[in-house]
Amino acid sequence: MASILNTVYSIRLSSNPLRSPQLAAPPISLSFTRRRLVVKATETDTNEVRAKAPDKAPAESGSSINQILGIKGAKQETDRWKIRVQLTKPVTWPPLVWGVVCGAAASGNFHWTLEDVAKSIVCMIMSGPCLTGYTQTLNDWYDREIDAINEPYRPIPSGAISENEVITQIWVLLLGGLGLAGLLDVWAGHNFPVIFYLALGGSLLSYIYSAPPLKLKQNGWIGNFALGSSYISLPWWAGQALFGTLTPDIVVLTLLYSIAGLGIAIVNDFKSVEGDRKMGLQSLPVAFGSETAKWICVGAIDITQLSVAGYLLVSGKPYYALALLGLIAPQVFFQFKYFLKDPVKYDVKYQASAQPFLVLGLLVTALATSH
Repeated sequence: MASILNTVYSIRLSSNPLRSPQLAAPPISLSFTRRRLVVKATETDTNEVRAKAPDKAPAESGSSINQILGIKGAKQETDRWKIRVQLTKPVTWPPLVWGVVCGAAASGNFHWTLEDVAKSIVCMIMSGPCLTGYTQTLNDWYDREIDAINEPYRPIPSGAISENEVITQIWVLLLGGLGLAGLLDVWAGHNFPVIFYLALGGSLLSYIYSAPPLKLKQNGWIGNFALGSSYISLPWWAGQALFGTLTPDIVVLTLLYSIAGLGIAIVNDFKSVEGDRKMGLQSLPVAFGSETAKWICVGAIDITQLSVAGYLLVSGKPYYALALLGLIAPQVFFQFKYFLKDPVKYDVKYQASAQPFLVLGLLVTALATSH
């Protein structure tokens, strides 16, 4: 009984570090109060305690930078605007922004004028903060039950932000992104609003990826390819349509590159195996096991890029093909150094090390197609 009393009393102290000094060494007369605390603790649902203070993400050791970027290891935050930004996962914006750059480069019509730079910045805001932010917030909304298992400290399952606030954010980001898309069509002088329809189609794809009844993410192959194409093809198409003409060969090439995007998407599935299995989601690590899935992942990334390098070679662009091969080599190195050793432990290190070379390869391909 003494050990139980000491344990419960230490829990009370740790939960409130500002207690008065007198309670640090209580007199014997308070022993009855301690007994009442024991009764109260035994009546508490242990699952509720675990959900409120998950040991996976203690607030004391969390990072403010990780919180703003929307990645794991985030500090527990109460500021509403910081939580709103966290839901949009700014760490996922750069590939979309880079896709716009690649599309503009592939058009062959981008010039370093104030107007063209302004157009490209608006297109980046549409693709990144608005529509990617919409996608990520929507995905977190429909993943709130899975996150309650895998990452219960995230803003929605932890109750750090209300349901109405989340739904409002989804609509504001969606309508803002579509509005900017329409503005870009007018600015570019398009007779047909191609950028608006690309944005609308991408938004619909984001919805059916996350939301029932289709919920594409339930299938590891279809869901990850849809995610890959959203991150690679759609922003490229938007950037190219803004400054030039979107041609069928570019559509095919970028969809091929989206298979590499499928591989990148698989990287994020390994950390959610437990929750995905409980919720019946057939991610590739769940369907094939982690050992097989990690080889599918690197195979999709590497074989796709090697195929694009081969396409550039037979198209009479050997220097671009050689440059792309040079950018594939370090990716393979980091795959063996980090990802294939432990895809859960080293996922962040792997992505930070290898993905810059992949996105540079995208730009090499874009420049090749513009000549």
